[in-house]
Order: sequence, then structure tokens, then C-alpha cells
Amino acid sequence: MEYYVNKTIVADIEKATEIIKSELQKEGFGIVTQFDVNKALKEKMDVDFRPYRILGACNPPFALKSINAEDKIGTLLPCNVMLQEFDGKTEIAVINPVTMMQSVKNEEMLKIAKEIAEKLNRALSKV
Repeated sequence: MEYYVNKTIVADIEKATEIIKSELQKEGFGIVTQFDVNKALKEKMDVDFRPYRILGACNPPFALKSINAEDKIGTLLPCNVMLQEFDGKTEIAVINPVTMMQSVKNEEMLKIAKEIAEKLNRALSKV
């Protein structure tokens, strides 16, 4: 089982970011972090890199349910969404929380992860 699910669309990274944010919002997720990797690499190391962005998506009710089920789960939150642009197309990949929860060994967390995966996958499918 892969640790991510991905899809490539014909759009630049800015448009793709708008689209996935909108679809995630429909599933109850807000974006709590946004890290522009290419910008950071340019500023810190003077390295030119393709447009590459990591979004931290959080669904507050599921975050609370997860923390109540496994108090150290915050080390794996929020759910990451990666975007990278190549030649006018952008790949969007979302974390597969079910794969990530296999290492946690908590049956309640596995159930929660399956629910979260459904929401993330539904958002990605609508992009």
C-alpha cells in the first residue's frame, strides 16, 4: 500500500493549490500550514527548484478524535498535501493516513484513519 494517493492536472501550482484547497474545505479541512519549498531553497541556499509546495490540512473534529484516541498522534498531524509543477501540469499527492497508522498499532486510530482517507481521496478525486 502506497503512503500517498496522487493525481496530475493541467494547471500551474497556483491554480492547483486553489482547487485542492477548495475541495478539501468541502470535506471539512482547513489549511493550517503552507510551505513553499522552492522559495525556501532559493532564500536559504540560493538553489533554483521547481514549484513545490506542502500544505498542512486539518479537519478539527477528526484531529480532536485522533488526539483523544492516541495522545502522541500530534507527531503525525496535520495531513500533508504535496503539489509539484512540471511543464504546465501539477501533481497533487495526499497522504494515505491508513498506511501511516499501521505503525501506531491502535485499532481506534485505524478506524479514524480510514474515515480521513475517504475524505482526502474524495477531495482529490474532484480536482
